[in-house]
Amino acid sequence: PFEEPLLSLTKSLLAVAFLASFGSSMLYGYNLAVVNSPAEYIKAFYNQTMVARNGTGLDDKTLTLFYSVTVSVFAIGGMVGSLMVGILVTRFGRKGTLVRITCLVFIGGAFMGFSRTFGSPEMIIVGRFITGVHSGISLSVVPMYLGEIAPKNLRGFLGLVPSIFICLGVFIAQILGLHELLGKEEHWPLFLSLVVIPTMFQLMLLPWFPESPRYLLIEKRNVHATITALKWYRSKVNIQAEIEEMQEEQRSMSSVQTVSVIGLLKDRSVRWQVITIVVVNIGMQLSGIDAIWFYTNAIFKNAGIPVPQIQYTTVGTGAIEVIAGCVGCFTIERLGRRPLMIGGFTFMGICCAGITLSLMFQSHYISVACVVGIIAGFCIGPAGVPFLITAELFKQSHRPAAYTVAGCLNWLSNFTIGFVFPFLQMSAGAYCYLVFFGVCTAVAAYVFFIVPETKNKTFVEISQMFAARNGMLEEESSELGVFNSLKLGKMNGYGAVELEYEVIENKK
Repeated sequence: PFEEPLLSLTKSLLAVAFLASFGSSMLYGYNLAVVNSPAEYIKAFYNQTMVARNGTGLDDKTLTLFYSVTVSVFAIGGMVGSLMVGILVTRFGRKGTLVRITCLVFIGGAFMGFSRTFGSPEMIIVGRFITGVHSGISLSVVPMYLGEIAPKNLRGFLGLVPSIFICLGVFIAQILGLHELLGKEEHWPLFLSLVVIPTMFQLMLLPWFPESPRYLLIEKRNVHATITALKWYRSKVNIQAEIEEMQEEQRSMSSVQTVSVIGLLKDRSVRWQVITIVVVNIGMQLSGIDAIWFYTNAIFKNAGIPVPQIQYTTVGTGAIEVIAGCVGCFTIERLGRRPLMIGGFTFMGICCAGITLSLMFQSHYISVACVVGIIAGFCIGPAGVPFLITAELFKQSHRPAAYTVAGCLNWLSNFTIGFVFPFLQMSAGAYCYLVFFGVCTAVAAYVFFIVPETKNKTFVEISQMFAARNGMLEEESSELGVFNSLKLGKMNGYGAVELEYEVIENKK
């Protein structure tokens, strides 16, 4: 109903996307990979500490258990953080939440940085948990924020910017983990605590940017602040059509109040949207990518690559991640969400099966190629699209609860893989990758048959696309109720508020 022009990418939009992703999303990727390079040094520190405390060291199995807890406690923190998303974004807003949670990174970084000084392995685990809480919140809030400030023709592009920075975080951790840089034994506490630097930049600059216009209008009903925010993020065009589209979404909601997680799960009008985010977010983590990221060095060692060369091979895979992420980001508005998801999961599944076959037949180079293929396939689509479509499939009232559900399942799956994979690999050997093959194939099939294309659609249009599948008439799914709608008049090309009200009545 609204003829919205194709809006251009402004400097303000690009700046806030880069800043939010640099100070939040990148830390998630960094923390995924940072424990890979200094693994043996951390294990040695654990063992030395136990000898000093108890007079005896740890056996290999117990040491593996301690290290698995160190790796996977990051995901436990992430799950705890994801449960807080709905409350935080409703109370403080999207940008306000990102600014306030920066304190978690400083606390977590301090714990990890001073762990060796105080001879405390527990400080590493606590620090990883706290930074995990930060990532659990930011991993949902950043795509939510960018999805709400972006015009619909740029929502896919801006929505995948965080995934590029996740890949970049992994890549930076791999480069800094080289023996020539911070890969020496004396540097691992500094290596773990470097997360505070990007967060410091974000804390200094992000408060100067406006809050999400949708949050300001639909939840706070602050029209003047909404117009100010849109002036900041848009070029000099008439913003009346965009304001009207937001008001249409507001009128289509049965309540302006934010829906709880229980309310979301009970609401049959969003049943298939909920099923979709459950499938894609669980599938994203159970696809095997976290096993690759957490244990890259061990996988390459088992594949027969000489130990001195493994660190350089790992850095090469990190570069491929960044390139693949850029490919997905710059093609999503042309190809759409579905092709990137279906193609990415399908290619990952093929590569998982390829790893099994290559390890069975001792074909080491094919094994390495399949690892690279899994990483590339993941970063092109499955790395970022699930977070993007979680924003797109729900209206403003349901979005925080949807991100809470998606984030919780995402992190629970992340923890499961990080904790179970070493033992799965020891017991099942090469066949463990067939589990990931099955997951990737199932998710690709689900997206192919169930999920519609959301490219260049408004949030209201996307909700109506699911109406029939949810067993509801479009008229029922978009009941308006009686709302006051503010009209906008032109002023300096932006639009100003006219104190004129229009009563909208229900028509069935």
